[in-house]
Amino acid sequence: MTERSSSHYQVLKVAVTATDREIKVAYRRAARTAHPDHGGDAATFRRVTAAYETLIDPQRRKAYDRSYASGTFRDTPADDEPHFDAPPAGSRASATVHRPGSGRNTAGDPPIYTPPYEGTGVPLIPLAQAAQQVHGMPRKRGIFGAEARIQREMRTVQLLSRQVLPAIPAARLINGLQSPADNSHIDHAVLSGYRLALVNSMLLPQGAYAWNGSTLNHGARSIAPPRLAHLVRAMQDIFPELNVTGWTVVLSPSGNLHEPVIDHHRRQAGALEPVQIVNGAGMVRGIKEFLASGPAPNIVNVPVLARLLRGMH
Repeated sequence: MTERSSSHYQVLKVAVTATDREIKVAYRRAARTAHPDHGGDAATFRRVTAAYETLIDPQRRKAYDRSYASGTFRDTPADDEPHFDAPPAGSRASATVHRPGSGRNTAGDPPIYTPPYEGTGVPLIPLAQAAQQVHGMPRKRGIFGAEARIQREMRTVQLLSRQVLPAIPAARLINGLQSPADNSHIDHAVLSGYRLALVNSMLLPQGAYAWNGSTLNHGARSIAPPRLAHLVRAMQDIFPELNVTGWTVVLSPSGNLHEPVIDHHRRQAGALEPVQIVNGAGMVRGIKEFLASGPAPNIVNVPVLARLLRGMH
């Protein structure tokens, strides 16, 4: 039996008697391997996702099992359905969603909602809500709220809203997430297609800072940035179908996006850090490139967006 004719159970490598929990575990494992951002193949990732979406839904699974038993099942997407057309992992080429007979879609094209709203039952979130590019605003946490923190987060919201979101219409900015790993918070999350950027911020005087992988050093002064790496790992665990990265943006009181200057030391050539430490200009440039070069950057991933919105504090 060829890979393309394999059953959904074979794609996920589970028994036909697998429980929902076993299917979820198998999907996370298979998605990490198959996702184009992690060195996998777009066609394989489509089969893994299709298998999971069918087997995790009780009604669809029953219908599938009946057709599978009769030998009439079809696991691969129809030729007229949209599918990923992603470059090899690590490529800077802009991946797309390709619809046969149509042009290629890029990050600057109008959003495509998946699953589509047409013909569906009760949606996870209303279309009007999914169409908003900005969700939530910085606000107090608990009884007391730090005014300086709120103002700093507002500057980051404005920076992302004005310089990242207009370039990527499908990008969705969610502010004020409760961390899934502990009681801390994630200031901002930017979702586009199958990529998610987590963003925290800090405010430092202008000058030159050296980042050594753990602290920012300015003369005799050492500053540890907010802890974000463990949150990136936690979100990657929750959303194995995504490529999750972290960004700590260092803002200057002057508002100059090129200040402070941050030099990166002791970084191995080609090493990928879970969290990038950047100034305002570096964040805008880096996140735009990260989101735009991912698979299907003009997709609004409605299930993921809905789960993120439920996590807002």
